[in-house]
Amino acid sequence: MSEVLVVTSKVKKLIKEKGSMNTSSETVEVLSKAIERLCLKGIEAAKADGRKTVMARDIIIDHL
Repeated sequence: MSEVLVVTSKVKKLIKEKGSMNTSSETVEVLSKAIERLCLKGIEAAKADGRKTVMARDIIIDHL
């Protein structure tokens, strides 16, 4: 398992409150990997724009 980048308790609470469901540990892993990919893409976009600051416009979410 890689580093967890989401607050597990908050994810579990959201899923429990909104869907009355439990959350598997794999769910947290998948979410962390998705966050990592978004951050890496944001870094690339900021670098391509000549900046050292990742901005909201650098984080592009394809599927929601």
